[in-house]
Amino acid sequence: MLEFSQVLTYTAALAVAAAIPGPGMAALVARSVSGGALPGFSLLLGLILGDLIYLSFAVFGLSLVARHFDALFVLVRGCAALYLAYLAWQFWKAKPQPVTVGQPLNRQELFSAWLSGLTITLGNPKTIAFYLALLPLVINLQAVSLQVWGVMLVPLTIAVLFMVGGLFVLGAVRIRHVLASPRAQQGLFRGAAIIMLGAAAAMLVQAA
Repeated sequence: MLEFSQVLTYTAALAVAAAIPGPGMAALVARSVSGGALPGFSLLLGLILGDLIYLSFAVFGLSLVARHFDALFVLVRGCAALYLAYLAWQFWKAKPQPVTVGQPLNRQELFSAWLSGLTITLGNPKTIAFYLALLPLVINLQAVSLQVWGVMLVPLTIAVLFMVGGLFVLGAVRIRHVLASPRAQQGLFRGAAIIMLGAAAAMLVQAA
């Protein structure tokens, strides 16, 4: 089992990394403002799943496997960069919408939000750097067993990311009335587009 100091260090490092503004949190705020809490939390679940995938990569040594399948990972990073660029274009071209409360949502919209969250995390250089580069400095991954991964790291990661992301979602929902004007919404959407475009450029540089 992990020592308390390791758990505390991992929790603090993950919380700080999650709270740093990036494409994930930018999309989370924008989606929560435009659609409300439910699409925001759906996107958050996708973000968390992406983090769990990279956590598993790090714990089970799949980062070593990645070195032997470098061409495949270059392709994955390239596709992720293109999708981030597509999302950036969508946010940039998004039209301001009236902010309404209680608007019914369909499953397709929630699935789209979840898929966007997953893809954004998988293509986020910050997430990749944390789990495959910084995490081994925080925890001795060679001492992490399947039990520790499933009983401690996975629930802890979900809890930390849900709390941090949940604060962003609820905060965005609380200020929806402030962003009711078309000008404010356009500024938010284009800010998110710029952040995602920067992340896409970073992914393309890595894939080159």
